[in-house]
Amino acid sequence: MSQAADALPDAQDPTFAAVVEGLCEANEELLRGRRKQRGRHALPSRTAVASLVDDLRAVLFPGHFGMTDLAPANIRYYVGARLDELQVALSEQVRRGLAIACAHRGLTAAGECPSCDGQAADIVRAVIARLPDIRRTLETDLKAAYASDPAARFLDETLYCYPGILAITQHRIAHELHQLAVPLIPRMIAELAHAATGIDIHPGAEIGPYFFIDHGTGVVVGETCRIGARVRLYQGVTLGARGFTRGPDGSLTKGIPRHPLIGDDVVIYAGATVLGRVTIGDGAVIGGNVWLTRDVPPNARVTQARPQDDSFEDGAGI
Repeated sequence: MSQAADALPDAQDPTFAAVVEGLCEANEELLRGRRKQRGRHALPSRTAVASLVDDLRAVLFPGHFGMTDLAPANIRYYVGARLDELQVALSEQVRRGLAIACAHRGLTAAGECPSCDGQAADIVRAVIARLPDIRRTLETDLKAAYASDPAARFLDETLYCYPGILAITQHRIAHELHQLAVPLIPRMIAELAHAATGIDIHPGAEIGPYFFIDHGTGVVVGETCRIGARVRLYQGVTLGARGFTRGPDGSLTKGIPRHPLIGDDVVIYAGATVLGRVTIGDGAVIGGNVWLTRDVPPNARVTQARPQDDSFEDGAGI
């Protein structure tokens, strides 16, 4: 062992013991609240949720994220087996998410909650039933990416390489779970995509088909945003809230509509910010770096003022 390692405190050292005690005290109130709210039920696992996202991507695109040499004769067996495995794991994570909000009445002698178990099973069945529809919608997103980017040479390239496709794939999964009122899991899926791509889409946002985010870094789409069909966003676009309503006690009011409504065939260029419950009409184009807090009619063009090009020579302009 090195001299540096020898100099570190061990478990018997008073300093080490004081650090452990301080950390435990800091977490005591949080853990006490967890026990009161949820009993002995475990929280969802971030690692397990990340693995489930990979599994779901594999059944949605088995020839790309499952087995790249998958033969047509084997695809049904592969998808069926993978789906059978993931539904068990998904049910467990959904059950853990539901446990956060459940009163846990009627617990069994083993501490299990029949309500959480039953809801989790129903939710997972509903999500799996929706997978073919999600896959069809994702096909439109792939086509939108390929059609919108002259740099794309193959449809497979958009699926493998484009951060916007990764983000919208995970969003469409997370949105289904959000619609089924699953706590925590949809946000975990969204934040995994955010961490990987820099694209932050709240699971509550409703997004139509043929959606494309080009480049993507810094895009933010808020919870109550509604986006139509064939919409294209560029990097740095924010579809956010203008302000927050507070209750009499000063706390934020949750769940009220506060984000933009984006019509069909809208293009919003890099760095634009659209705030509040404003409506951007069908076919509108919002230019780069525009700050917008008002409605925009259909087919309108909103741009910054043109830059003024002045030159000064020999003291002119002074």
